[in-house]
Amino acid sequence: MKLKESRSLSFITILVVYVLAFIVGLLVWRGLENTGWHYLWRLFTADAVATVVVWFFGLIFRNVSVYDPYWSVVPPIMLTLWAVHVGSWTSATILLLVAVWYWGIRLTGNWAFTFKNLNSEDWRYTKYRTEQSPFIFHLINFFGLNMMPTVIVFLVMIPGFFVIDAAFSANLVTILGFLMCIAAATIQLISDTQRHRFAKSHRGEVCNVGLWKHGRHPNYFGEVMMWWGLFMMFISINIGNPQGYTMRDLCFIGPLLNSCLFCFISVPLMEKRQLQNKPGYAEYRKETRMFI
Repeated sequence: MKLKESRSLSFITILVVYVLAFIVGLLVWRGLENTGWHYLWRLFTADAVATVVVWFFGLIFRNVSVYDPYWSVVPPIMLTLWAVHVGSWTSATILLLVAVWYWGIRLTGNWAFTFKNLNSEDWRYTKYRTEQSPFIFHLINFFGLNMMPTVIVFLVMIPGFFVIDAAFSANLVTILGFLMCIAAATIQLISDTQRHRFAKSHRGEVCNVGLWKHGRHPNYFGEVMMWWGLFMMFISINIGNPQGYTMRDLCFIGPLLNSCLFCFISVPLMEKRQLQNKPGYAEYRKETRMFI
């Protein structure tokens, strides 16, 4: 199929899918306006329906990786639209949006750099597709590979919605959280750049240069750190506004689940593959921490 083989046509197809998902999600949000639901439930429902659209096209193209950019595209767009909706343009809101857009552009750029075409699917998805029966695979695909990441990403965004909603001026803790987010995205940028450069001239070898010399997964470390930084910005609400949200909102659940996702699912899967494909990885693993 020429469309799936062409990188440029595949890019355009992905863009069309995401525009369609955005339109459907927006229509769902508008349709729930008079239900009396809390705005977070309305936002999540719209997010979940948009995910279903992306999942559906993943089925059409037989490629679960159609979902891959969703992780980095949704937070900047949803948080920005929420700021527009509530008219909150305080210094805290601006810092939050700058951090999330910097992270999102960086991560989406890395996806675009590694994206080949719609015939190319992440090895983890292919593994599930080939090792599981069709019925089990489709269950894993919908709930585990599409909907679960959407739920986790939405949970890590909740502190950001509260920061915007509180409409307060940034304080020292807000700035520290912002700097933590910027540092996290920069760590990801540096580590991914180092890995790509290393892979070009050292095919099949263990990347142990730069940040990879100090941690086996500095890119994952940056992803975990990013959402704890946003959580710190949420904590700063009470400092800037004593009547704001408190820890009772359980906003730590999002970054905690995100951390667990990387520590107990993403890292073990990646390391199992590395141990199988790279002879020197076992020794590297003994000598190097998991994170920086």
